[in-house]
Amino acid sequence: KEFLANLSHELKTPIFNIQGYVHTLLDGAMEEPEVMKHFLERTARSIDRLNNLVDDLDEISKIERGEVSMVKEIFDITQLVKEVFESMELKAKTKNVTLSLVKGFDKPFFVHADKEKIRQVITNLIDNSIKYGSEKGETTASFYDMDDNILTEVTDNGIGISEEHLPRLFERFYRIDKHRSREQGGTGLGLAIVKHIIEAHQQTINVRSTIGVGTTFAFTLQKAK
Repeated sequence: KEFLANLSHELKTPIFNIQGYVHTLLDGAMEEPEVMKHFLERTARSIDRLNNLVDDLDEISKIERGEVSMVKEIFDITQLVKEVFESMELKAKTKNVTLSLVKGFDKPFFVHADKEKIRQVITNLIDNSIKYGSEKGETTASFYDMDDNILTEVTDNGIGISEEHLPRLFERFYRIDKHRSREQGGTGLGLAIVKHIIEAHQQTINVRSTIGVGTTFAFTLQKAK
């Protein structure tokens, strides 16, 4: 019931926005070019949000039904994290967030996994650390050899998450700060998709956080042999 209520709300928000913008245009705003451009831009953003939501719902449904095949290969996860850091450098700069590897972890760690799916996992975790981290904060990555697995940790020094929210953090549409999350443009499905991808690899992901200190997401992948 909670999932359906949340889904309904997530769908209605952009739909109501689109309705409002279109009706305003039809009621005469089309006669004013600047106003028309403004409302069309807002309409386009709401349509993009709706499209992203449908795409994420489709993806999570396919993963849950086991319809997404894993194309596993051996790759260096350290290098993959570096690539994601580079791709998100501009976004990080807008909040003065520094992206880096923890000192001593700038060496290869080879895993056997679906590289593009794991790229999606890392991108989501780093994107969240930028969105919800502190201004002028720092996001770091580190890796640990756990014999059969490689543990990857993504850590920020943001405001942290209170303990009451941690057990539900990977649920679909669960938001700690609903208003801020929607302002940031997220669909509310990112962490649920991350969890499903890791579990589809028969691996685990967890989170630990301390208010005023920061948050760490940690996941395991099979070590390449």
